[in-house]
Amino acid sequence: MKEHVVIIGGGFGGLYAARRLKNAPVQVTLIDRRNHHLFQPLLYQVATGELSAADIATPLRALLKHQQNTRVLLGEVVDFDVANHEVILSDGTVHYDTLIVAAGMNNHYFGNEQWAQWAPSLKTVEDATEIRRRMLLAFEAAERAADPETVRSWLTFAIIGGGPTGVELAGALAEVAHDTLRNEFRRINPSDARIILVQSGERILPTYPPELSAKAADSLERLGVEVMTGARVTDVGRKHVTLTIGEQQEAIAARTIIWAAGVKASPLGQALAEATGAALDRGGRVVVEPDLTLPGHPEIFVIGDLANYSHQTGKPLPGVVQVAMQQGRYVADVLKRRLQGKPVRPFRYFDWGNMATIGRGAAVAEIGRLRLGGWLAWQLWPAIHLTYLIEFRNRLLVFIQWMWNSLTRSRSALLITSRQPLANADGLEAPPLRVIESGVMPRVR
Repeated sequence: MKEHVVIIGGGFGGLYAARRLKNAPVQVTLIDRRNHHLFQPLLYQVATGELSAADIATPLRALLKHQQNTRVLLGEVVDFDVANHEVILSDGTVHYDTLIVAAGMNNHYFGNEQWAQWAPSLKTVEDATEIRRRMLLAFEAAERAADPETVRSWLTFAIIGGGPTGVELAGALAEVAHDTLRNEFRRINPSDARIILVQSGERILPTYPPELSAKAADSLERLGVEVMTGARVTDVGRKHVTLTIGEQQEAIAARTIIWAAGVKASPLGQALAEATGAALDRGGRVVVEPDLTLPGHPEIFVIGDLANYSHQTGKPLPGVVQVAMQQGRYVADVLKRRLQGKPVRPFRYFDWGNMATIGRGAAVAEIGRLRLGGWLAWQLWPAIHLTYLIEFRNRLLVFIQWMWNSLTRSRSALLITSRQPLANADGLEAPPLRVIESGVMPRVR
């Protein structure tokens, strides 16, 4: 009977491991609570209407339908029975001979989970469409508001977190306000929108070299984004965000708040640690051996964002797509070498560099010792990201959409998909339309 390899998670780590095992003499079961693989680095473009969800997500069954040794199960893993080699689902169990856990990360509000209702994060397709809904409803509510202070609060957008997600989201939102929505409203000017990027540290993009952080900040400010560093969030409400800057507190009236400040390990990391005795780091990631297995459990691998692999540099590898892809391929190769009785070498990560786009014609890139900013980095960014998209269809659709958007400055996916009326959507109190005798609605400048 063939060895049964169970993979938890259909992200880059799990999917690359599964596909690498296509011709191996094993039976593979991939379990995920969602039916699709998602390219998370482009979620911000769904949130800002440049792409549709289907452009960056592909059903897992479609990706693996030609792989006869692999089946896909839609299910939620809740625990592990290590003694009996079983994965415990919310509605059953699955036996394994080898287990690969690639469960990823969740949102992290640092103990303030109540903020999530007012400040959604960006991890899933649902998150992206919800942020898009709130963003567009804010402009619609501002168009209907009569009081100037209310208009200003609707046109104030606060993005909390100055990492790549926050930076890219702020730049894209600025382009929506200044370019895409130009001339579409009659009482407001969308370019009056105040977009604030809040970072608790001294600089945005803290994992990048300081000079690239400075270039990114300059590019954002040219787009009209206010970059606030050294600002710690102390409260988030339906209509405000409160910051502490030094010894001063500042409450900002903002109706749209987006959380991009941090992530934490999946709860499955804790469950796995309790079941195996593995150690967790402060972020909840599972500390793994040089071959990505757990101590005393060579049949269990942990890869991707959930793994703390510190054997190469003394520091955990970053939670980026490259790491998950390389670890997924590595683990599959380890399994094949084991079956062939061949020795296994420790995992070694090759860093292809980091990139973040700020807006049209502006990006920053760190590739080895090469550090780029501006137009050239912006040219490299789409080419590299296209290669990470799993299917050719997605690459083609995204490329065509990017080219069209670049030429026309339009965004075809700016859709409000909720059925909620404006007045009832998350407390959006919009006054009734005022009837103007002339039939012409004056535009606010």
